[in-house]
Amino acid sequence: MMMKLLLAVSMLSLLFLQGTKDKVSFPSEDGLEITADKYLVNEEYPYILLFHQAGSSRGEFRDIAEKFLKLRYNCLAVDLRSGDNANFVNNETASRAREEGKSVNFLDARGDVSAAIDYAHGLNSREVILLGSSYSASLALLEGLNHPKVHAVIAFSPGEYFGGDLRMEDNLKTCSNPLFVAVTEREQPYVKQMLKAFTEDDYTLFQPDTLGVHGARALWDDNPTKDEYWLALIMFFNNLNK
Repeated sequence: MMMKLLLAVSMLSLLFLQGTKDKVSFPSEDGLEITADKYLVNEEYPYILLFHQAGSSRGEFRDIAEKFLKLRYNCLAVDLRSGDNANFVNNETASRAREEGKSVNFLDARGDVSAAIDYAHGLNSREVILLGSSYSASLALLEGLNHPKVHAVIAFSPGEYFGGDLRMEDNLKTCSNPLFVAVTEREQPYVKQMLKAFTEDDYTLFQPDTLGVHGARALWDDNPTKDEYWLALIMFFNNLNK
């Protein structure tokens, strides 16, 4: 009860912040045009870059982005080349990649994440925050943990999603930026193994009291435990701003 009250107070205090939403595009590292939704509440606020899970699109963050605006962040919800649709929003980048005969494997989207960092940082020169969901959470870790244009990384259900092409455990050795990792009960053991090079002081690991929900969909309104996730995120953001 106390947790829900704290969350309500935090969100209500920012209730009247409103933003605009525009579809934008920019090139990936290999020239593929990337589609994204830019949610803007103030030109001076930093950006949170929102990356979807497998088979999904920027529509995964339709309601999530609106809540981040109230926390005084702009958002860029990105269609990565590996995906399909979410909330009736088609993944335009994935469709374009298939039309152009480009590979759309999970790891191929790493260049899209890198390009999105450069694009968002170029909008106001503020360091960005990366938020990844499932396979894109792993991409966010690879690209963002030591990136000079990244302030922090938020990873919902990262894992070893790249088969023999890349092993996360072997590539995650240093962490210079703040890191928040959300896991389900089932995911916790292997995610901790994946992050074994880091100390407990290097990152925040969050697991709800229940089994949990995979990926950023844990923040959706239809998740009964969404308040736990949002409160944990708000606390993480508060520590970032100290």
